[in-house]
Amino acid sequence: MGGSVGSVIVVENAFHYRQEIPLEMGDNVFGRYVHGTNINKPIETVDPSVDTRHCIIRVQRGKDGQLQYILRDAPSGTGTFYMNEILRDQDRIRLQDGSVITIGATTLILKLQDE
Repeated sequence: MGGSVGSVIVVENAFHYRQEIPLEMGDNVFGRYVHGTNINKPIETVDPSVDTRHCIIRVQRGKDGQLQYILRDAPSGTGTFYMNEILRDQDRIRLQDGSVITIGATTLILKLQDE
């Protein structure tokens, strides 16, 4: 125990190849990789609609000791979508295994580790 807390799959499209980005406890800040960008989960993509700091998935333990995955917009220029619904700046969405997140033309899928 204490290893991986899951990962995010970046679905291959015209802008980039398939990537699997491991999650860690705390804030996982996703965005387009640009040299010098200060984020911990860069996506290698040329998708111009993905901001360099686009969305954040926070991994934390709940009161019951279970891991929680909470999505919020960074905020970004084009928005973060959860199951095709755009998040407002104040939204905090609890994710489940298989949750689909869209940033720009890029699709992300949450993949949790089996306990």
